[in-house]
Amino acid sequence: MAILNKIRQRSLFLIIIIALALFSFVLGGLIKNGNSLSAKDQNTVGTVNGKEITRTAFLEKVEVAQKQAGASATNTQIMNRVWDQEVRQAVLQTQFDELGISVEKDQMRDLLKKALATTPQFLNEAGLFDENKLNEYIINLKETSPQAYQDWINYEESLAENALQQNYFNLVKAGLTGTLEEGKFEHQLEGNKVDIKFVQIPFSSIADSTITVTKSDISSYIDKHKKQYQVDASRDVNYVEFKEVATVEDENDIKASLTNLLKDQEVYNETTKATDTITGFLKTKNNEDFVNSNSDIKFDSRFLFKSSIPKAVSDSIFNLSVGEVYGPYKDNGYFKISKLVAVKQIPDSAKVRHILIPFVGARAAAQDVTRTDAEAKQLADSILAVVKSNKSKFPDLVKEFSSDQGSLDKEGRYDWHPYNSMVPEFNDFEFEGKVGDIGVVKTIFGYHVIEIEGQKDKEKAVQVATIARKIEPSQATIDKVFRDASNFEISLEKKDFQELAKENKYTVRPVNGIKVLDENIPGIGNQRPIVRWAFDEESEVGDIKRFDIPSGYAIVQLAAKHKEGLMSVEEATITAMPAIRKEKKIQLIRDRVTAKTLDDLAAAEKTTVRTASAINMMNPTISGAGREPMVVGAAFGLKEGETSKLIDGNNGVYMIQVEKVTPAVKLDNYQAFANQVEKKKMSVVNSKLYNALKEAADIEDNRVKTKIE
Repeated sequence: MAILNKIRQRSLFLIIIIALALFSFVLGGLIKNGNSLSAKDQNTVGTVNGKEITRTAFLEKVEVAQKQAGASATNTQIMNRVWDQEVRQAVLQTQFDELGISVEKDQMRDLLKKALATTPQFLNEAGLFDENKLNEYIINLKETSPQAYQDWINYEESLAENALQQNYFNLVKAGLTGTLEEGKFEHQLEGNKVDIKFVQIPFSSIADSTITVTKSDISSYIDKHKKQYQVDASRDVNYVEFKEVATVEDENDIKASLTNLLKDQEVYNETTKATDTITGFLKTKNNEDFVNSNSDIKFDSRFLFKSSIPKAVSDSIFNLSVGEVYGPYKDNGYFKISKLVAVKQIPDSAKVRHILIPFVGARAAAQDVTRTDAEAKQLADSILAVVKSNKSKFPDLVKEFSSDQGSLDKEGRYDWHPYNSMVPEFNDFEFEGKVGDIGVVKTIFGYHVIEIEGQKDKEKAVQVATIARKIEPSQATIDKVFRDASNFEISLEKKDFQELAKENKYTVRPVNGIKVLDENIPGIGNQRPIVRWAFDEESEVGDIKRFDIPSGYAIVQLAAKHKEGLMSVEEATITAMPAIRKEKKIQLIRDRVTAKTLDDLAAAEKTTVRTASAINMMNPTISGAGREPMVVGAAFGLKEGETSKLIDGNNGVYMIQVEKVTPAVKLDNYQAFANQVEKKKMSVVNSKLYNALKEAADIEDNRVKTKIE
């Protein structure tokens, strides 16, 4: 209870002070500043609540995170992610320290037991978690592999951190409750009802064109709503993209080169001084070698059902006779010519069971596997002999020898599955064999002892040899794109960016509001060099620079620099102008209205008195007028028969009269509603607690990305 009292008594809001730091690193270059930083500052990425985040520790975490993410995230995304994690940890650690909560040895043991409860290497013969096995594992790591031991320490720290956060959030939840008074109020919000008569003077009755909004008006509005218009430093750029894409001529050349492969070619042999004939695609008997020698996509020996062939050409290819060719045709960025090589009837699905024997070097083999390829083959052959003589032993052999966790609990069985859903060698055995066949098959995962238990619905399948050529620009096209980009860049020394682009019929793409930690440029993707250049202190508005992009070049102009602080009048106009118009319309309406009754107001405004029934505060909506919390709230402040003064709403100015007040039904007990209140409070803790702490904190983030050399 002492901890709960501490939570109630102290504010949940923290102050995070992030010290300005220099951080320049090849992974992404996140921190950059002037030369006045001390040696200590240069080794500090930042400080949060007085805790330093050192460059070395930060980069170690970035490296680990990058390995885990692989190619799915950029260096910049990883660094930003790690920074957010560090800030979160520091913010919450302050709470942990002040409340005196921590993860001690006994709790750490329980956390590990829970996390590793189903890990086979830590289970005893009874299938229960064995702490002695875990201790042996940790001691072995410490003695044999320092890096693996450090990874284990990091894993324990991660478990502890997650547990601390969960404990803290649970403590906060424990400090929340729904009282009976709150439950009563919750009931009344929905149960109290009023019927009203009202006159609405909609804002739409005054044309926007009649309302003048000046720059001074917008500036004053910004000053009154500073929080809404506070912005980070940003940059605006314009760019023209010069794409290296294949022209019609390039595509025709690719199609012609494919067509030429169909025919036999006469080639002079310098060695024999004679003319050799190279058999073309139409007549070749070795389709695999021919495709592999001439195609950008290697030969695929699998048989295909019609549904597996691209829909646009499936009829044309599937109905060919063996040896016939279709194409050239375009498919998924390639021009292709396809030749029907073979036809057979194949089941569309099969049911099998298997025993997988891995060996050292096999994909997904466990670390404790020491069996060689030859030993795995010998064991698989021995198991094959046993199951051939007695199939009833198959399930027991699965449990004893198979390493395939996906089928272990199903006696090694893979129930009905379609053709080509397994690796090629496995697939060929189960679909080309007969029901009842048992054999040993080697794949990238090891040796499989397979029994075919069933096959369904044989259908026509075809083997297709396809020569594919990627559709890409020729060297002549690439050279032309380079010349066009260079000429545009050079001409910009004497001409305006927009005018020159228009003159050459180039599309100018504006990108506004680029932040210092952004990396994506709409239209051309991840372009950190452009962002770094735009934020470089030496870059001035109007500067031009050419950048290499994956599809060619972008000529970029720095169009504007926006400092951190309040949004400019021009930027704020799009949101401020409608709000200012609304304010001015309200004033115009109020200035012209003298009526004191609904009927007089309706007559003066040439409208009607309307009614709305059973309005409640839980859903403050007026039928025919929309959501109007201020108007509904005012209605509940009036007595029956009382008329309001003018009320400023979301969609107009209103005058209302309460016709009937219906109080909520009194209950003997409001506990059910109190429980609802408590549940609502609980539901927002996980989603909003940290954000509230962070938002109230004083965070100064001075990360600036430096150019990668």
